[in-house]
Amino acid sequence: MAEQQRVVVIGGGAAGFFAAIACAEKLGPAGTVTLYEATALPLAKVRVSGGGRCNVTHACFEPRELVKKYPRGGRELLGAFSRWQPRDTIAWLAERGVETKTEEDGRMFPVSDDSATIVDCLLAAAEKAGVQLVTSMGVRKVERVAREGAPPDFWLTLTDNSGVRCERLLLATGGNKSSAGLTIAEALGHRIMPPVPSLFTFHIDDPRLIGLSGVSVENAVVSVPGTKLRTDGPLLITHWGLSGPAVLKLSAWGARELAAANYEFPLTVNWALPHTRESLGRELAAVREKNPKKQIVTWSPLAMPQRLWERLVTAAGIAPATPWAQVGNLALSTLAAQLTAAELTVVGKSLFKEEFVTCGGVQLAEVDFKTMESRVCPGLHFAGEVLDIDGLTGGFNFQSAWTTGWLAGQAMGERD
Repeated sequence: MAEQQRVVVIGGGAAGFFAAIACAEKLGPAGTVTLYEATALPLAKVRVSGGGRCNVTHACFEPRELVKKYPRGGRELLGAFSRWQPRDTIAWLAERGVETKTEEDGRMFPVSDDSATIVDCLLAAAEKAGVQLVTSMGVRKVERVAREGAPPDFWLTLTDNSGVRCERLLLATGGNKSSAGLTIAEALGHRIMPPVPSLFTFHIDDPRLIGLSGVSVENAVVSVPGTKLRTDGPLLITHWGLSGPAVLKLSAWGARELAAANYEFPLTVNWALPHTRESLGRELAAVREKNPKKQIVTWSPLAMPQRLWERLVTAAGIAPATPWAQVGNLALSTLAAQLTAAELTVVGKSLFKEEFVTCGGVQLAEVDFKTMESRVCPGLHFAGEVLDIDGLTGGFNFQSAWTTGWLAGQAMGERD
């Protein structure tokens, strides 16, 4: 047994830092924790998150409700969240001088509205705990090395071709296709679910949307015909198509299906919740009876942006100057369909800002979620998006990073 336990963390993002801090605080002088970050700037994703404000977590404190926000990994995270959840994250930050606030939609930010507050907190906590941070240094290869009378440990070849030995290793390199962690995990015996984008917006080239960039609907339903994919929420028209929480949720839940379709698929939009086509047809007929002389384009019975109403009236084949009295039943039915079941065609995607999230990664059945240790390779741990876990937008991906990082750090801090 080594006199000191040597722990190496690969990846200087949220999960890697949190794990390194938790581990170093637990080990104290009984071990060393070294964190390698391949780039010159650690915590890059934390810096850009939430438009530079850092959406650290979400005010959802019931694990059974929290796991519903994870298209992949929810079942495995249930027990993990019972050990470390948003309330613990908030308390951890508060103990280190960072106060948080909750916005109407449940997203939580530092009171400073500045991601640097979180970055500085993590850097200071890592330094205080004795974490050795090495930037601009990646890991090229990891090999298992036999030890006499003890479990094998790890030999790491760094990008400058030097070597490092450790007893415990954490992969927290993120989940994109170029992730070194996925290559290392596979070489150490793990199966990898191929990464594909999880949070993205839709490219739609449709005359009904052209010129309406910036128009939003407070609550809409988007669905993909022929599948079970259906979500609701705010919907935003952009210069390239559609975005907003409704679309981002759909992209997350449908990440694999939509990737398999090469991001070309039909989309149905109900702009007029809570109406269905039938109920809205009745509503429009009642409006026609009460307001026969008013022009249809200027008299909308719906709480929706006027410009969108005008565009959909035109799309239904109704001339803008037509009074309600002259709108026939067929035209009303067509308008109801435009409002509650608009058929659009998605022809591509864009990633959601800088907050690149993937589904895919190390298969979850091969990881013990009490310790985040590999079931395949003892001494190897995982945290964050290198796992096949992804959450909806709103602080959920950071929370899974804090949780898995803390659990991994605690486990790696146990003496062998």
